[in-house]
Amino acid sequence: MTYNPFCLPMILGLVLITSGVMAQDAPKPPKPVLPPAPEGVIIQQDVSYLAPDRAEKLDLYLPANRPKGARSPAVVMIHGGGWVGGDKAEGRSFNICTTLALAGYVCVSINYTLERGKCWPTNLRDCKNAVRWLRVNADKYGVDADHIGVIGGSAGGHLALMVAYTNRVPKLEPASPYPLVSDRVQCVVDMYGITDLLTRQKTDEQGNPTGERIGTTAMMTRTAAEDPDGWRFASPVYHISKSSPPTLILHGMIDTTVDRDQATELAQKLEECGVEHQLIMVDGIGHTFDLQSWSKKPLPNDLRPIVTAFFDKHLKR
Repeated sequence: MTYNPFCLPMILGLVLITSGVMAQDAPKPPKPVLPPAPEGVIIQQDVSYLAPDRAEKLDLYLPANRPKGARSPAVVMIHGGGWVGGDKAEGRSFNICTTLALAGYVCVSINYTLERGKCWPTNLRDCKNAVRWLRVNADKYGVDADHIGVIGGSAGGHLALMVAYTNRVPKLEPASPYPLVSDRVQCVVDMYGITDLLTRQKTDEQGNPTGERIGTTAMMTRTAAEDPDGWRFASPVYHISKSSPPTLILHGMIDTTVDRDQATELAQKLEECGVEHQLIMVDGIGHTFDLQSWSKKPLPNDLRPIVTAFFDKHLKR
């Protein structure tokens, strides 16, 4: 057999090109499918809440058998996924929304823009529009428009905090489709969210922060070194004031995705500003837990009573 040194690069080039096409054409993973609604909960899927040309929808969770004319407080649930992934039908959102609907809340789990490099701040404006949608549709769905909260996990926790702390910040307010409608919320629950993009750290395998900063993120087009002001503006802790709403913070002690110092930094800033808050660090638990379990194992303590009691205190007045 004769060896031709010029053939190998050509063959390699062909393989690389073919592989690239195959990767590009690889099907996306299927979206999660909601389980059947539990008794006492009505679910309406894929409800439009943004402009007609937007594909993102919300799932609406309603308490069943409410008295005619009843008004219920409402909560917006924001899924995680690193700002560029995730879905409103994830298991965590189903767990939280059914828990709240059974406790008497109208709950919406939303999809928002996930386009890498272009998602910020449209993703936040989408979340704010979900709050506005609840107010615009208060009569239709029996919502108490004066009592609305927000909850989110991971990237969704970051966005939930930004919704709570940036009411009436002109650069972050949606221009449409609900102009002049308030997106103010009365309280917020942060589940292991990023609270300060500039101080986020890597961790070791046990979740201990190493001090090494994370200077890039899928949400921002520029690095922290290139755009520190932009990163600061996109971080919840820098928007806290004495008028910020009550905040419940839930974080796992062995979280290796979002370092636990993000939670303590948030609590410290809230304390400095005199904002009512509660910090719960969950022993032996990592990232992406719901109100009952993590990694298919029960939490040390059921968080459902804690979260519902928090919302009850601030939304059922």
